[in-house]
Amino acid sequence: MITVAEAKTIINNNVTPLAAINLNLAQASGHILAEDSYANCDIPAFRQSAMDGYALKFEEDLKELTITGEMAAGTAIKSALKAGETHRIFTGAPLPEGADTVIMQEKVSVENGKIWLQDLNLKKGLNAREKGAEISAGDLAMSKGNLLTPAAIGFLAGIGITTVSVFPMPKVAIIVTGKELQKPGLTLNFGQVYESNSYSLTAALKNEGITEIAVFEADDELDILTNVLKEALANADVVLLTGGVSVGDYDFVIEASQRCGIAQLFHKVKQKPGKPLYFGKKEQQLVFGLPGNPSSVLSCYYNYVLPCLKQLSQKENTVLELKAVLTMAYQKPKGLTHFLKGFYKNGQASPLNAQDSYRLSSFAQANCLICLPEEEESFKEKQSVTILLLPS
Repeated sequence: MITVAEAKTIINNNVTPLAAINLNLAQASGHILAEDSYANCDIPAFRQSAMDGYALKFEEDLKELTITGEMAAGTAIKSALKAGETHRIFTGAPLPEGADTVIMQEKVSVENGKIWLQDLNLKKGLNAREKGAEISAGDLAMSKGNLLTPAAIGFLAGIGITTVSVFPMPKVAIIVTGKELQKPGLTLNFGQVYESNSYSLTAALKNEGITEIAVFEADDELDILTNVLKEALANADVVLLTGGVSVGDYDFVIEASQRCGIAQLFHKVKQKPGKPLYFGKKEQQLVFGLPGNPSSVLSCYYNYVLPCLKQLSQKENTVLELKAVLTMAYQKPKGLTHFLKGFYKNGQASPLNAQDSYRLSSFAQANCLICLPEEEESFKEKQSVTILLLPS
């Protein structure tokens, strides 16, 4: 049995980021850019008005001008100003040739086809965007490693980019094991429980932008589980099995993994919940055997699986490690790191009731896991501890 730190190191050392793919820009939100992106044109591509107003050639002590034309956004007709002339102009429209300044419409009075300037602070170039003011053709627009946020997507679209090279989100397969499991909505027979792990894991994955998720079911029989695992491995980067990783007569995950050519990297971690956690690898595919109890599943997911998924797609881990003070004293036995379902607010962490690994009601209220080291057993009120702040 290994420590929590050792388990995390083994996982980290066995993750190879997924190969980059090209995506249409509209599909790339939330991905990490896999290569530098360059502008293929000047933005703006012409000298442009930043205001609704009047385009003019700036001169000192300018008082009045004659309106001789109009420039609307999107116009394809070029025009030019002569001395003493102005054009009515709208935001985004190209400046007429000879113009270098735009005076706001609120800063003029208009009468009989003329304007009288009333802006004492008017300066050359005011409210006029120069060609290439945003970016020039050939300039670096966005560097490799940038997260494609909505603003980043809009920026790249605005400079004419339609496809980008990104690190893909991993494809994930979930295998739920256990003859006792029943689908929610159906009648529970004696000895059955409703299956919830695939629902919580699917929700957690979708919360991270992972959409290629396949869910499989397998009875507690070695041949059946082996065949299901082979099917899951056919199209998944990561396989998550829930249940069947302990040492009972009906726990076949370890043996089925061996049959499928998966190399075991560890089995059992000094922690509670989730001690039977299994991790294996087949070439670049990663396999996690998670305990069947719902709280154990989510505790292992946030501690080990999610950081692995983030590493595959080159993204920052969304589980934040913080320091907090306990709101109450707590006792535990030595020998296992404990992950308590807790609630964090204003620098304080409160352990919740119902810490048993089969109970999910407290996890539904939790926003953190309180990490209590394996070598310690007594924790005082107001003692500083490490917490894992969970994604919202």
